[in-house]
Parts: sequence; structure tokens; C-alpha cells
Amino acid sequence: MKNEVNKIAKDTNYFLKKFINNQNSSHLINAMKYGLFPGGKKIRSKILIDFGSLFSIRYKTLIQIGAAVECIHAYSLIHDDLPCMDNDEIRRGKASTHIKYGESTAVLAGNSLLTMAFEILSNKNLDLSEKTKINLIKKLSECSGHLGIAGGQYLDLNYEKKKVSRNKIIDMEIKKTGMLFSFCCAAPAIIKNKKNLEIRFFENIGSDIGLLFQISDDLIDHKGNSKIAGKKTGKDQKKGKATLIGLLGYNNAVKYCNSLIININNKLQKYSSNSKKIKQTLEYILNRNR
Repeated sequence: MKNEVNKIAKDTNYFLKKFINNQNSSHLINAMKYGLFPGGKKIRSKILIDFGSLFSIRYKTLIQIGAAVECIHAYSLIHDDLPCMDNDEIRRGKASTHIKYGESTAVLAGNSLLTMAFEILSNKNLDLSEKTKINLIKKLSECSGHLGIAGGQYLDLNYEKKKVSRNKIIDMEIKKTGMLFSFCCAAPAIIKNKKNLEIRFFENIGSDIGLLFQISDDLIDHKGNSKIAGKKTGKDQKKGKATLIGLLGYNNAVKYCNSLIININNKLQKYSSNSKKIKQTLEYILNRNR
């Protein structure tokens, strides 16, 4: 499992470095690279490739789409770390982008990574029809803006130090984290031109996987080691963040994660042995860095 995750991360980074190096240079390139590389474990790309295998989609195509997803993810982290947001000074074991390059440069680098994602999806070297590319861009746009990541981050900040219901926390975490996973799960179905009902089926699974990832991330923050996590831990409680751990308690949050995994696996039963890698990835998500 770990070797496969490392290979996907290596191949994704190779594509991204090549893509950036083929562009004209700018004053923002160094800050963009800093926020993008090494870029964590590439769990979203792993999920994309796992679900792509259900539809026998080419690995190279999935790596390119995964690279676009990682650009969106990197942009969101750069902006989340800003003083006006979560004010985090460490990310992935090094100084956050705004600490290294300054706030204004970090904002612009994040904006540039956001738009670069759509450059990748619209690129002529992505071997998909123009219609499919448009559909992927539309779906990724929805997942990244006010209906997804940006809207979820707004709620995350707005809920600090407030008593928030379980349903509202889940809605916030699905927007903040789950929507990008929804795209990763649904993209292969979009590529295969499946009906909206089947695409929605995979989007819902992605929401559950994103929720699993976010709760697991909160578990790391609650009890994890800062050096292993690559970021400061114990900050959610200090900031009064609305989390399911704060609402349910640590042990019940772990039980909730296990129930999510069971539900996801049950939904994927019709794919039988083809979903084995997905099951392994889900366990990896829950148990990483803890």
C-alpha cells in the first residue's frame, strides 16, 4: 500500500514539475512550487486512481487529472494557512507559504495554482474529448468554489467558538474536504459518460470518504505528533473549532469513522474484487499518522 501511494505521489509530482517547467517563468513560480511540492501523500490522487480502476481508465490520464486536483488542494492549504484564516505557520513539515514568501505572494501563488488546475484539464495533451474536459472542469469548479472548498472554509471559520449541531458540522466538513474527494470518485464515471444517477452515486461515496479523511485529520490534531503530522497539532481545541471529536468525543469519533468505512464498502459491494484497493485506501486514511 505504502509503495503504491509513494509511486502515485512521485508520478504526480513528476507531471506537475514538467507542466510548470514548460510554462513561461514568472515571479510567482517559486512560491507556487513551494506550496505544491513535495505535496503530501497525494491521497486524493490515490482515490482517483482507485476509482478509475473500476472503469479501466488509463493510469496516465488519471495522473494528469489528479495533478489538477492536487493544484486545487495546494491552493486551498496556502489560503487556509493565512493569518486572516487559520493562521498556521507550519505546513507539511516546513514554514507555510506566507511565512516563507509573505502574505500577498502567498495569496497570488494560491490563486495561480487554482487556475493552473483548469489549464491542466483543458490541455491538449489530456487525451479526452473536449466535451469530457468541459464536464470535468465544470464539476471541479463546483467543488472548489462557494459550494465546496471556499464555502466550507467560510463555515469552518464562522463556527469557531460556537455550539454547532452534528448535521451542520458534517455539512461543513463535506464542503471543506468532501467535495474534492467527490470529484475524484465521480471523475471516472464522467469520463465514461455515465448517467447522472451513477455519477451522483460516486459523488456521495466521495463525500463519505472526504468526511472520513477530515475526521481522521481531526483525530491527528487531537492526539497526533506534530513532527509526524508535519503541522502543529492540538490547535483545533484552542481555536474552538467545530469538529465531530469535540461533539462526540475521541472514541465515538473513531467509531463513526469505522461506520463510514463499513457503509462505503457496502455501497461498493457490486464491484466485488475490483474495489479491494479502495478498501485498503480507506483503512490507510483512518490510520495514517496516528
